[in-house]
Amino acid sequence: MARFNLLAAHVFGGVKVRGGKNIVDTLANAQPGDVIVGTLTSASVTPSMNPLDAAASTLKNNSPYASVAVPGGPSGRDSID
Repeated sequence: MARFNLLAAHVFGGVKVRGGKNIVDTLANAQPGDVIVGTLTSASVTPSMNPLDAAASTLKNNSPYASVAVPGGPSGRDSID
């Protein structure tokens, strides 16, 4: 149910996902182009993950980064595959 836009490159289980891509927790919630990351929890949220739905907002609010503002956007380096 959680969907985030990445504003920096992240690595999930050995798979690098570039900044600017969307990640989602289940296939049922995925839209074309989304990367499925089944291990999304409040513990895996980073300050550079922008919540796109209520479930993602809940995860961020329960994370250590609840009060951290989301940065403006991905850098050029972070958006390279």
